[in-house]
Amino acid sequence: MSDILIGKGDQPVHLLGKYGNRHGLVAGATGTGKSVTLMVMAEGFSRLGVPVVMADVKGDIAGLAMPGAMNDRIAARVQQIGLEGYANEASPVVFWDLYGKLGHPLRTTVSEVGPALMSRMLELNDTQSGVMDIAFKLADDNGLLLLDLDDLRALLNFTTENKAEVSQRYGLVSPQSVAAIQRALLRLEQDGGKQFFGEPALQLSDLMRQDMSGRGVINLIAADQLILRPRLYSSFLLWLLSELFETLPEVGDLEVPKLVFFFDEAHLLFNDCPPALKQRVEQVVRLIRSKGVGIYFCSQNPDDIPDEVLGQLGNRVQHALRAFTPRDQKAVRAAAETFVQNPKVDVARAIGELGVGEALVSMLMAKAVPMPVERAIISPPRCRMGAITDEERALVRSRSPVGGKYDAPVNRESAFEMLAKRAEQAAAPDAPAPGAPAGKAPAEAPRSKMDEFLWGTKRRQGAVEAAAKSATRTVANGLGRQLLRGILGGLLGGKR
Repeated sequence: MSDILIGKGDQPVHLLGKYGNRHGLVAGATGTGKSVTLMVMAEGFSRLGVPVVMADVKGDIAGLAMPGAMNDRIAARVQQIGLEGYANEASPVVFWDLYGKLGHPLRTTVSEVGPALMSRMLELNDTQSGVMDIAFKLADDNGLLLLDLDDLRALLNFTTENKAEVSQRYGLVSPQSVAAIQRALLRLEQDGGKQFFGEPALQLSDLMRQDMSGRGVINLIAADQLILRPRLYSSFLLWLLSELFETLPEVGDLEVPKLVFFFDEAHLLFNDCPPALKQRVEQVVRLIRSKGVGIYFCSQNPDDIPDEVLGQLGNRVQHALRAFTPRDQKAVRAAAETFVQNPKVDVARAIGELGVGEALVSMLMAKAVPMPVERAIISPPRCRMGAITDEERALVRSRSPVGGKYDAPVNRESAFEMLAKRAEQAAAPDAPAPGAPAGKAPAEAPRSKMDEFLWGTKRRQGAVEAAAKSATRTVANGLGRQLLRGILGGLLGGKR
């Protein structure tokens, strides 16, 4: 089988594996069953051998790692839908955490993030973003590795210290803009961003694994704390999408996708999103399909997603929306208009009447044609529907195939160390010339005591230098000139 049974209305509704890379949307109000739908889809892709990446915003998606428990309610739904071969089972799961607490640390380097996303993370204005562009260009031209926040901070300090030269070559750099960026870096560090930047950096191949039985590994990113920093959360996931887009080769249409990416709380990606980044998202969504990657957005309202992106989402699941306000009523109408109409279903009315575990579903059929909307009961997942204990999480993490690779941080020489070394060399007194052998300086030729008395040593001035200084102050009058002749005559053995 190469499809996923999503649910059943008048007929079973399947998500076809060959169209899994045509993207999708799961929408609905809080508490209507979106998380369960995400579990069903993730399990289904995993059984097809497709790796999955998804964020666990509330902590309940972690139940994918544990088998569920049969009860009367689940048994009744299994019988109602007609699920064959249903059995409670766990899925292969690898836990990740940007903070390194609930999973393997997720790291990348400052260079890989780039100036545009870094500026978004730091919430910089246009002028400050321009300074960030200059800093990255300066690092490239001087061979400075930007791996962590210490490297970026050291580079900004170097830019300020050499602002005249940098401004002349790259563009105006003001100390005020650099100071504002430094303060933003401090806020990012306090929010936990320091753990995100560093090495070993994440390799995308480790997100595209299968277990020994050929099932796709589900990579769960703990986001219960990350979601409290919306800019960091959305920028991180956008970086991950961009890396997939830039790294993976073109493969065209496959029987099943190479990877499926679930973007929960998708509205955070587009809130206050600069036009350049929004255009980047649209480009990725349009073109990443041909690289075998499917993207599924999850949000409360379909109108949280820009029309340019929404038009690319072929597989749709719409849970209930409660129309309590004019905005909610507008969202219901907008959601109803996005479906292929079914004479048997009043979409606008049904959206407000759906119960928990019900949804309006429209998937792509043969030749990628959307099916008429169907009011369906969603299939139950085979995993646990709920959170797991700390002991269970630790057990799953101990079996992970990538723990030894990412758990221990690495700090190699980069911009921070290189600039510090340059500063030490510049400040060192009597620095030996390049290529000079290390060791003691060559010994000076011995000098007589008379020479030392007259001309001095490195530690004290000589009589001639002292007399010259005194003579300079008194040379304007005759007494001074006479005294000078008397002193020099006495020193040299002459007579007055």
